[in-house]
Order: sequence, then C-alpha cells, then structure tokens
Amino acid sequence: MSRNREVITGGDFKRMVAGAYSEFLLEYDNINKLKGTGALPGTHILRTMGAAVMPLADAKDDSIGGLSRRVATAAVFGARGNSGVVLAQMFRGIATGLAGKYDATSSEFGKAFQYGILYAQRVVPELPEQPFITVAKAVAKGAYHAVRDEKPISEILEAAINAGKSAMDSYGQDDSGAYIMFCFLNGCLKGLDGNFVSPAVSLSLGISSGRNMPDPRNDIVRPYCVRLRVKNPKANIPELKRQMSDLSSFSIVERLSGAIEIHFHTDHVGKALEQAVGWGPLREVKIVNMSESHTLPARDAVMTVAALAVARDKEEAYKLQEAGASILLTGSAEASPSIAEIVGAAHSDLASSYILVASSPDYRLVFRQAKKLLGNRVELVLVNSTEEAIEALKKFSLNLSLTENADIMNKN
Repeated sequence: MSRNREVITGGDFKRMVAGAYSEFLLEYDNINKLKGTGALPGTHILRTMGAAVMPLADAKDDSIGGLSRRVATAAVFGARGNSGVVLAQMFRGIATGLAGKYDATSSEFGKAFQYGILYAQRVVPELPEQPFITVAKAVAKGAYHAVRDEKPISEILEAAINAGKSAMDSYGQDDSGAYIMFCFLNGCLKGLDGNFVSPAVSLSLGISSGRNMPDPRNDIVRPYCVRLRVKNPKANIPELKRQMSDLSSFSIVERLSGAIEIHFHTDHVGKALEQAVGWGPLREVKIVNMSESHTLPARDAVMTVAALAVARDKEEAYKLQEAGASILLTGSAEASPSIAEIVGAAHSDLASSYILVASSPDYRLVFRQAKKLLGNRVELVLVNSTEEAIEALKKFSLNLSLTENADIMNKN
C-alpha cells in the first residue's frame, strides 16, 4: 500500500476553523436547549469560537503551527462558560500537536486532533460516566485507528465523527457537551471540504439581528501583556494614552524620573512596539502571553489582597460590594465572564493578590482556568449562588493574607 502523502496547509486549517464556527452558528440555539453544561452552553461556545476566529482575519503567518497557536491563544483567553473552556482546551491541544510546523501530514494533523480531544477531556471534572467523557474516548479511539492506517485527514475526521455518533446513540443526543464535540468535528470536516456557509455571509444576511446572535467583534481578546519604559520620552502622557487606546483594551501610563512606564494589553505586539519606538529609547521591554501560565508581580499595588466577584446587575453589584468585593465583573450563569476579563482585572495592579469568588457552577471552569494562568497570585472561592458569595465575602478581611482569607471564606 502506498504511503499517504497528503499535506495540510495553513489555508486548510483556516477553512476548518471557519467551518467549525459556521457549524456553531447553525447549531448554538439547539445546543442551548440541551442538558449537561449549564445555562446557554451554545451561546458560550459561539462567543468562545468568535474570539478564536478573529485573529485569522489579519494573520500574516501562513504556517499551520503559527495559525493554530494564534487560534488557541485567543480561544483560551476568550473562553466563556464551562463549554467554552472545554472547546478552548481542544484548540490548545491541537496547537500543541502542530507546534513548529509549516505544513502537516495527515498523520501529524490526526495526532494533533487526538491531542485536542485529550486536552478537552482532561479539563472536565471527575465523573467518568459523563456522556462527554464517553464520547471523547470513542472519538479519540476512532481517530487513532484512522491515523495509524495513514488515512487522509477527511477520512480521519469521518472516522472520529462516526465513532462519536455511535457513542452518542447510547445516550441519545441530548447532552450538550457530547453534541458540541460532534458539531466541532463535523464543522471542521465541512470546512476542509469547503462545504459550509461562510460566517461572514451568514452575518451579512441579518441572522444576527433576528436571533440575537453574538457579534464576534465584541469578543476580540488582547492576550499579550506588554510592559516597557521609555527613556527621555518625547511624547506627553495624554498623547501616549490616546495612542495606546487604539492598540489596547487596557493601559497604564505613568511618569517616572527621566522615563515613562507603560503597561498595556494588546493583540498586535509588533504594531504596538513599532509605534513605541517613536516615543524614545525603549528599556525593560517585557512581553507575556496571558493565555499561558505566568507570574507577573504587581507594581506599587494599593492593596495586599482584594476580592473579585461577578454581578448580574447594579443591585447585585451593590450587595457584593457592601459584603467586601473590591472588583466586580459583569456576568451571570447565562452570560459568563471570559477568562480575559478575570485575568485582566488581576493585571490592574490594584492588589498584590486576589480572591476570586465564582457564584455559579456555570462558569466554575472559567475561574479554575484563570487560577491556572495566574498561579499563586490568586485563590478561588467556588460557591453556588449570589447569596453564598455574599456570605463568603463577609468573611473577607484586608488584614489577612491570601491563603488565610481563602481558608476562612471556603468554610461553610
């Protein structure tokens, strides 16, 4: 039997990601009606997918390894809800399998998909009898045999889909987690074949306004944290702040003795640095990918420890603030805050460390992933309602350390 010589390019990968996004555009309403991963999992998955596809619009890199890393970075940082975190980890696994490659063989790409399934499976809490776990294992097994037999990538995806269908039949197709994986693989296959409705066309037809479809432009993430100093700066602070607002979602500009210190978050590091060289000699440039585990000590923090919580509306925000929350994010079970919002708040340098209070099981995985990214700078308090969050916050004390607060707040 002749060896399969199929090559998967960066362009193929772009079409697969677009196909997956298109499939979720068609299916997210149906996913919202299924059980298994909390309130509105389809909306969370679509918003996560929207964050993932946006970097492809102006990507200059043609390599499959580079493109997959861009997508994974945006997906991990833009993940919303439990379902979004699982999808983001799938992209992260795929990017791990394609790291450093310009093109990929079918076998290499198939193995990368197996990585993706493994990463997604790992992030789901215990309970191995969950339909998602069973379907994930079946999909991985189907892909494994096709990869071993050196099948073309389309046949690898078909084998994974068929294996997943068989596993889903034993549960019925009413579990959102299992169905999300099926939609993802099916969308990738359609994208590879070019057999999908373009997301841009779908949006231009007005579907978004009729079905309250999330606009992916609202979910653009800026996952790169840049800190630098400008020696003998030629620009004044108001002008620098104005210029930074065009390139970043968050920026702090402070004047020091003979220099200006700038801290900002961006999705275009190159553009930002190119603009910065015009301000004066650059010193101490530090770039951190916030979608990966990192340590970034606060500079001149106002507080030693602060509490962060999520509020549905102004009334809930007032109650949480009165109870002890210093930072409030907007969100609910139906509209989970993104990992980007949580990590961005921690990068504000308000405090040296943070207690993150998650008041709903529907975005618990989001908070756990934020903890993995921020490490020992944060601790988690995971409760089941706003009322429980308020009771936990009442135990918070500015006079206690991060771990002391976490121990007390986690006690019933």
